[in-house]
Amino acid sequence: MNLTRTEARERADLIAVDSYDVSLDLTRGENVFGATTTVRFSAAPGSSTFIDAVTETVHSVTLNGRELDPAEVSDGIRIQLPDLAAQNELTVVADTPYMNTGEGLHRFVDPVDGEVYLYTQFEVPDARRMFAVFEQPDLKATFTFRVTAPSHWDVVSNSPTPVPVQTSPGADGGARSVWEFPPTPRLSSYVTALIAGPYQSVRSDVTSADGRVIPLGVFARKSLMQYLDADNIFELTRQGFEFFEAQFGCPYPFEKYDQLFVPEFNAGAMENAGAVTILEGYVFRGKVPEAQVERRAITVLHELAHMWFGDLVTMRWWNDLWLNESFAEYMSHLAAVENTKFQSAWTTFASVEKSWAYRQDQLPTTHPIFADIDDLHDVEVNFDGITYAKGASVLRQLVAWVGSEEFMAGVREYFGKHAWGNTELADLMAELEKASGRDLDQWGRLWLETAGVNTLQPELAVDADGTITDFAILQSAIAEQPTLRPHRLAVGFYDVTDEGRLERTHREELDVDGERTAVPALAGLRQPDLILLNDDDLAYAKVRLDGKSLATATAHLKDFRESLPRTLVWGSAWDAARDGETPARGYVDLILANIAAESDSSVILVQLRQLATTLTFYVAEEHREATNVSAADRLWDLAAAVPGGSDAQLQFVKSYALLARSEQQLDTIAGLLDGSATLPGLTVDQDLRWELVASLVVGGRIGQEQIDAELEKDNTSNGQNAAALATAAIPTPEAKAAAWDSIVVKGDLSNAIQASAVAGFTRVLDTALLEPYSEKYFQAVPGIVAERTHALAQQIVVGLYPAQLTAQATIDRTDAFLAALPEESAALRRMMLENRDAVARALRARAADV
Repeated sequence: MNLTRTEARERADLIAVDSYDVSLDLTRGENVFGATTTVRFSAAPGSSTFIDAVTETVHSVTLNGRELDPAEVSDGIRIQLPDLAAQNELTVVADTPYMNTGEGLHRFVDPVDGEVYLYTQFEVPDARRMFAVFEQPDLKATFTFRVTAPSHWDVVSNSPTPVPVQTSPGADGGARSVWEFPPTPRLSSYVTALIAGPYQSVRSDVTSADGRVIPLGVFARKSLMQYLDADNIFELTRQGFEFFEAQFGCPYPFEKYDQLFVPEFNAGAMENAGAVTILEGYVFRGKVPEAQVERRAITVLHELAHMWFGDLVTMRWWNDLWLNESFAEYMSHLAAVENTKFQSAWTTFASVEKSWAYRQDQLPTTHPIFADIDDLHDVEVNFDGITYAKGASVLRQLVAWVGSEEFMAGVREYFGKHAWGNTELADLMAELEKASGRDLDQWGRLWLETAGVNTLQPELAVDADGTITDFAILQSAIAEQPTLRPHRLAVGFYDVTDEGRLERTHREELDVDGERTAVPALAGLRQPDLILLNDDDLAYAKVRLDGKSLATATAHLKDFRESLPRTLVWGSAWDAARDGETPARGYVDLILANIAAESDSSVILVQLRQLATTLTFYVAEEHREATNVSAADRLWDLAAAVPGGSDAQLQFVKSYALLARSEQQLDTIAGLLDGSATLPGLTVDQDLRWELVASLVVGGRIGQEQIDAELEKDNTSNGQNAAALATAAIPTPEAKAAAWDSIVVKGDLSNAIQASAVAGFTRVLDTALLEPYSEKYFQAVPGIVAERTHALAQQIVVGLYPAQLTAQATIDRTDAFLAALPEESAALRRMMLENRDAVARALRARAADV
């Protein structure tokens, strides 16, 4: 199933693809669909190559009128094409399996009404799961899709949806129609798409910068339409169109723009040209934290940015995946701040994206932003915090380095020169150098070709009057990643006002480079209550506070007038706790003492997640039970104290349900579920009910009977996923054995149900329930990786790793597993090294929690 970069380069040197004509029959039952693909391409005469096609049965292969024996040329993954002409026409007729893994053409049956819904997910290498294709991004072509499907369905692709024409009934007697789509512009295969089923839609339009009226559509399953907030999606889309067209100097490149919320999606969304698929978890059935509403907005803007950067201009090979994703991530936050109501998106970026980047960049598997991608297996494990979050952080640093106007001027030239083509990083950097006048060669080598995160800390001398006599910024790096980098950053001085607020009184922006950078402009100023390096979060670096600043931050964290500097201090405290520099229980106290005053929903969400991680992994063993119980009690007190119906109240209750373990706490959860306990303003909707059910299951209060009763009330996709989690969480040896058998041995769960079951299996109050499965895990993993698709295998390899058995024995067993792992198992090795690092870090943090 792999494709190496060498193979792709050789194939691109041999052929150029003109067009694909793809006919699909989606009326052949629940297991397979028919796919007939005709490809027209040029080649070096007499040469040979292959086309990618993951099939169940290949009925015929016709190359330039010559019938090739499928048994000889096809192995179910590739079809060999010998003795090519200068101009070639290939037709492949095959049956291809539907998938339930979120890859290829995914098939889902709605439990509410029994209707079938299909959608495609092709990134990285899965267009070949639907039709025969030269599966690499630099072999662009036009695509014409012809689809036969039940007449009551809607069928959506990259081109505008045609009026269907009814055809003869199917074998089951059901009415069938044919949709013949017009050809697409030249695209890479991974951004083509097909979405089919009785989706319902809301329609609107937007006027593009060139005067065209672009049709807009928002789609969801019939059973979810009552919850769809299409007006919000349209508003964000129009705001994104306006911002991106102005910034990029280029009108929207496609004929229409559909956004489709689809079931059992593995990622947040996918930038299919003109037909974006989005995780249907973003269709909210009840009240959710504002953080999730903002995350949906960022996702909508991210995918829209890809229509230019990714779809119009596409990377030549997957080593520039980082640039594709980082650019969209940076631009989505910029658009949110400058052209939507989400004007604190840079706070969210610092809290969510950068914390992900820092975490990923400190793993033993960290890699340069510009990574060597030798094959498709390398790509699959590179959708990580480096590719998305560090890359976007470094792009923000690059904008500060060259100037925002200069950056966008370079981007506009880039789109103008390379529209509908393929590019490499050097093409963008050349335009940025021209626009800014800066030599970016050294900057690129230090930031893009080396790994690791630097640490910055202030060094200052103060006289008896409190005046700074000398100020410098010290930069360090770990021995394994020793590179010191140039940073463009700001230093902020903050003082506590008479009203008790922390306000900035001075800001100094400068370039930092090398081990020590003197800042003479700060000499002569009075030492403030708090000095914050990397104020405004322009740079990518961990920051440490001096002693006085740390004391001020601890006492006045909630008193920052602005959310961004407060978030940077939150981040510094989290780094120190994770690194074992400060006690974990001190970090727990810092959160619980300040979080009620936090104004940013995303920051609350992240801090509560980090609280749960700290309690599970970083608090010393002898203190963990008492600290957990105390933390949950304090969360309940906070939920009762904040305004009723507020975002914070909802988040505190959800976190309380996750942590509840004492009898009194479980009594409270049971009361919330049955209505005997209430909080003013709190609505216990169906999704919150499921979280309460899970809490009671984990605590041993209820079991399968009550889970089944709740599922009967909510027999929806959401309900089935929640029930799968709760069932796997039942705290008995028999329930854990049944869950293990379902996930690992049988392996017939869909991607979404498996993810829920994995989460439930590992959710325990007593880790002794997991001990019998530690060795079973190491025995099973090689077979899982060999037999399952990457998406399903990764869920198991990462999700079922015995991290909660936080002991040296787990590290030793992992080391033995790694020592026996074949050299070619690079993806599995990487996942296992990251698993190991989590346990090693937890042990260091526990040792520091004294």
